Amino acid sequence: MAFYDTKYLKGDITGGLVAGVVALPLALAFGVQSGLGAIAGLYGAIAVGILAAIFGGTTTQASGPTGPMTVVSAALVASAIEVAGSLQDAMGIILLSFLLGGALQIIFGLINIAGYIKYFPYPVISGFMSGVGLIIVILQIAPFVGLDSAKSTLKVMADLPRLFTDFNWQALVLGGMTVLIYYLFPKITKAVPSALVALIAVSIFAYFIGWNVPIIGEIPSGLPSLQLEGLFSIDSSAYFLVLEYGMVLAVLGSIDSLLTSVIADNMTKTKHNSNRELIGQGIGNMAAALIGGIPGAGATKGTVVNINSGGRTRLSGALHGTFLLAVLLGLSSLAAYIPLAVLAGILIPIGFKIVDIKGLKHLKVVPRADAIVLIIVLLWTTFGSLIQAVGIGVTLAALLFMKRASDIGEKGMQVGTLAGFDGEKPWEDETEFYDKFKDQIYIKHLYGPLFFGFTSHFQEQVKNVGKEIKVLLIRMDRVPYIDQSGIYALENAILDLTLNGIKVVITGLQEQPKDLLVDIDIIPDLVPESQVFLSVDESFDWVSKELKS
Repeated sequence: MAFYDTKYLKGDITGGLVAGVVALPLALAFGVQSGLGAIAGLYGAIAVGILAAIFGGTTTQASGPTGPMTVVSAALVASAIEVAGSLQDAMGIILLSFLLGGALQIIFGLINIAGYIKYFPYPVISGFMSGVGLIIVILQIAPFVGLDSAKSTLKVMADLPRLFTDFNWQALVLGGMTVLIYYLFPKITKAVPSALVALIAVSIFAYFIGWNVPIIGEIPSGLPSLQLEGLFSIDSSAYFLVLEYGMVLAVLGSIDSLLTSVIADNMTKTKHNSNRELIGQGIGNMAAALIGGIPGAGATKGTVVNINSGGRTRLSGALHGTFLLAVLLGLSSLAAYIPLAVLAGILIPIGFKIVDIKGLKHLKVVPRADAIVLIIVLLWTTFGSLIQAVGIGVTLAALLFMKRASDIGEKGMQVGTLAGFDGEKPWEDETEFYDKFKDQIYIKHLYGPLFFGFTSHFQEQVKNVGKEIKVLLIRMDRVPYIDQSGIYALENAILDLTLNGIKVVITGLQEQPKDLLVDIDIIPDLVPESQVFLSVDESFDWVSKELKS
């Protein structure tokens, strides 16, 4: 145990087991959603869960199938079947795409692609995630009422009348019971995951009452075998499909995992290794493909549960995957009796949780260009191509920003970068004041538009503010414009500073940034109006009185 501190053992065991319990119903549900069956979800959760924990760069990450990755996998399965004619004939295409996705993640880690993923604009990520959430909900409507579901959202919408004429009322009751338990059980206790309680309780009820509803069906038991047959003998006409979906799975899995890594960092006050995390996720996804499992990523819910339950090292994540392996070896025969309506009752609330309510709620107040990009990406993701949605969103966001930057340039406004905290010197009108209070304040200068290209850098700078500082004064005299990514970065930075006991003062707000800060409620919820000033001299007067009091 030379490389392990045993003081973490109890917490790691508890965290890993609880995270595994949380992951079990989701693994089964995501497997069914993918079109490859519950066992594919379980295989993926085991492979990614164990290997990403061992080789990844986030010590407390719990990885496995996630909603976004499953939606892309389901789209791939449907497209591969169209090309090959049947699921059996399409397995080579599907698993090779999964394998390529994992391999690309490893390459991403080796060439430091993580440094560029952070430049994805918020409206694109928000629209995509919300679209993914809606896809999950829409595709589970038919199973919720005991019917087979079409493979695309458009076909489900066209098939809606059948749901009212041919529905299975028994399945509808079971699905409804599942949703009720999912939402109501946490009001009783959060010690046991409500999804697991709903899965077990409603499945047992359905089994003993003998209702005629669709169930998962037979699940293979024992260790999985290698799925190499047909993997490298696919028709050349499918090469582009493999490349297309392999790339999307790699990029999406990387974004999904790194976002969860940031959450883990905030909870544990640690710093993950982004490149190593991508390599670990890639190894896990390649292993999952080789045993017929669906790909995964860092799972936010599992990671949060792991940390809150005491998990602190890689052992916790590995135990989370090992627990699922034990379930596969011992309880897979029982899982065969789980009604599909119960899985739908678990997935529908999860789909709604993936929808970015915050981003949608602010559509009326964020810059119109951001709102347009978000809506287009959301609709294109939900009813069109996931791959095209991201490409169109990034292209639109870049074009609209360039136009805005050009307009600003034409008006004689400076478009610059953010000055670093290290070595940043006070401006001429600040020198006397700064010399007097330099041990208690920090003055941050922002130049040019605060947009998606600068947000990650800005948040990283804010983390460098020492806790001994009492006031951070943000000068925004030269910030003519803030987009949706920028406003949320500013909001998160101010929240972090406030939680550390540092008061934030803002001065020099121009019209568009000020209106947006008010509309998003940063003013007055995070920064009181008494700490917002038109001129820097007014802010100096307030800070002087505050520091002397």
